Amino acid sequence: QVQLVESGGGLVQAGGSLRLSCTASRSIFSINAMGWYRQAPGKQRELVATITRGGITNYADSLKGRFTISRDITKNTVYLQMNSLKPEDTGVYYCNARFDYGSDYTDYWGRGTQVAVSS
Repeated sequence: QVQLVESGGGLVQAGGSLRLSCTASRSIFSINAMGWYRQAPGKQRELVATITRGGITNYADSLKGRFTISRDITKNTVYLQMNSLKPEDTGVYYCNARFDYGSDYTDYWGRGTQVAVSS
């Protein structure tokens, strides 16, 4: 099991930047993959970015070039740097940890942090 705590959300003007943090209750090196997802009002939760234990990153195509996922293993923390923010980036951002068992997996989620981008 793992507990995830997000921070760093807030209100920002369009074109601005935010950095989200997700701190895990255990070594993130013991987790197969961690990532960020978001949910806009009235929409389904969607992938933002993931990073594997080996450091391989993956992004939603629409966010490549603006968002960057990174990690600090010594702090058990994963970050999401968001630049050139747009009003459509508004939503609740959730941290995810996935434990992969081959034919099955288990996901853990943080409570989310709110991001609001004003035009």
